[in-house]
Amino acid sequence: METRSYKARAKINLGLDVCRHLENGYHEVKMVMQTVDIYDELTLKKRQDSDIILLINSVDNLGALEDNLIYKAAKRMMGHYNITQGVEVSLKKNIPVAAGMAGGSTDAAAVMLAMNELFALGRSKEELMELALPLGADIPFCIMGGTALAEGIGEKLTPLPPPPDAQLVVVKPPIMVSTAKVYQSLDLGGMKTHPDIDGMVQALRDGDLRGITQRMENVMETVTEQEFPIITDIKKMLKGNGALNAMMSGSGPSIFGVFQESAAAVTAADYVRRTLEQKDIHAQIYVTRFYNEQ
Repeated sequence: METRSYKARAKINLGLDVCRHLENGYHEVKMVMQTVDIYDELTLKKRQDSDIILLINSVDNLGALEDNLIYKAAKRMMGHYNITQGVEVSLKKNIPVAAGMAGGSTDAAAVMLAMNELFALGRSKEELMELALPLGADIPFCIMGGTALAEGIGEKLTPLPPPPDAQLVVVKPPIMVSTAKVYQSLDLGGMKTHPDIDGMVQALRDGDLRGITQRMENVMETVTEQEFPIITDIKKMLKGNGALNAMMSGSGPSIFGVFQESAAAVTAADYVRRTLEQKDIHAQIYVTRFYNEQ
């Protein structure tokens, strides 16, 4: 049987602004999205019947099959392109779940890209991005990958130059954050300042790492940090151990720090792990990097 394997990479937000609440229930955003080299591993096989089978290595509860974004993405591809054969999807989950890193969205993106190859559809990324949007606002970016300015509800994507090479320490503390609750709690009218997304875009075009990190800001932190002070503590630990800056990704709870040197990133990751374990807090910690396909 034909198979296709894909690495579904996570994303972080280098900057995240929420501009206004829309009448349709969504929010208008302006943010810089960046792919990182933490990835789930997916293998897709054609089936002789029309079933969609999902095999997962993770003990995390990823919900009912019909609600899973992998299933929804496969079903949408089959329906839109009249695919009569089913697929078996094996997923090795490495990206932390419910972490603000688009783990479910990037898995769905990988399924669409893999099925495009597996069934020799020959569709462009742009077409797949348009097809994916009703399933989730992050999926089109995950199909595109790299570095991008995201506007609208996150679907208006402008590719940007990659940031200079840097090391990242990503920390996902053992807490759960409701994205819907964070959006509902945002006091947009009370915000005196907003992230300098335009300045960050220019810093990316200039290849200025410090210019990028100096502008790292996420309005979601105004809500999530109040409820979970551990996020503030982890940011302080990362910055106190050499990070140029540290910030929460998405609605959280993952936090990342940007480092110029690999050794400094490893040392900081070890420090955060030891410090948290002394408090009996067992976080998922990764040392990784920005990922932009050449």
